[in-house]
Amino acid sequence: MLTLNKVMIIGNVGTEPEMRFTPNGNPVTSFRVATNRVYTTPEGERRQETEWFTVVAWNRLAENCNQYLTKGQRVYAEGRLHTRTWEGQDGQKRSSSEIVANRVLFLDRQAMAPLPGEGGEEASGGGETGAGETGAGETGASEPEPAVEDVPFPDEG
Repeated sequence: MLTLNKVMIIGNVGTEPEMRFTPNGNPVTSFRVATNRVYTTPEGERRQETEWFTVVAWNRLAENCNQYLTKGQRVYAEGRLHTRTWEGQDGQKRSSSEIVANRVLFLDRQAMAPLPGEGGEEASGGGETGAGETGAGETGASEPEPAVEDVPFPDEG
């Protein structure tokens, strides 16, 4: 049986990236991305709706996102949807859905500084936007992804 869990978004970085380390020393960076949808109501009124996503990157991708992304930049993020659950300080169960990224592209030209080891050339695959890709793309290529439960995220309750 074939299954697929893939998410792709383009939006603006809404928070400065925050990098942490697992107890094993693996870097993990999280940041928020806002996407907008513009539509017209049946009455002819034009409206805009904003949806917020939390993006989580691991290992080298985490390091690159932390170093090169800033609030306000346009970004493309691709990965899988992951829902984590925890108990808040008030004892209530909470949950949050996140995009675990395996690819992040910087879409703004000012973010186009070459990454270490890329020889000063932009990564391919950005099309006409001239997007620079943050590293090799695959987060688990060199080491397994740590369990989400090992990540020292603050209590969100």
